[in-house]
Amino acid sequence: MSTIRPTWVHATILGTFCAGFGVLLAATDIVTKEPIKDRALEDKMNSLGQVIPKSIHDNNPVADAVAIPNPHAGGHGGVSETVVYRASMGGKFTGFAYELDASGGYGGPVKLMLGIDPDGKLLGVRVISHKETPGLGDKIDAAKTDWITRFTGLSLGNPPVEKWKVKKDGGQFDQFSGATITPRAVVGGIRNGLEFFAANKARMMEKK
Repeated sequence: MSTIRPTWVHATILGTFCAGFGVLLAATDIVTKEPIKDRALEDKMNSLGQVIPKSIHDNNPVADAVAIPNPHAGGHGGVSETVVYRASMGGKFTGFAYELDASGGYGGPVKLMLGIDPDGKLLGVRVISHKETPGLGDKIDAAKTDWITRFTGLSLGNPPVEKWKVKKDGGQFDQFSGATITPRAVVGGIRNGLEFFAANKARMMEKK
């Protein structure tokens, strides 16, 4: 003869299970939060190290960052900011780095990291992430070719602003065989990044 358990018994079992599962999730979050945070910081430092030479600063640029309003940063609700990481040596600013999205890529926006010295000259540019076609558009990746490294040392005046385009559009920069869209987007994104620096240099150099 089967025995039907009272409803409260089932409720108690279910409640105990849910409570135990909740405790497990909370414990997992506590245990993994710091390692995840540390890994994110490590990744950020690695990215910054590719566009700001370690030899030109004695501070931690991540710890000396400022958020600057940027209508082109892709924010929501009309509020957009770009976080600028500031490098310094002996208390004097030597470089600035920030991420930006270069729109118009074949596979969507291409995320870039720019490093710029106080005179507006590029210290380095790297692609942080992209969804471009393997074997074609992915040549923007420094691990694939040296194309992205050729921007080091350039500025808004070198070449002139009107030459910040791929050669197919009358500019100075090489496009890839069979893939013009991706380099066009990246060149435009870098130019926008330089213009952002020129417009906000004074704010970037404000002491906290």
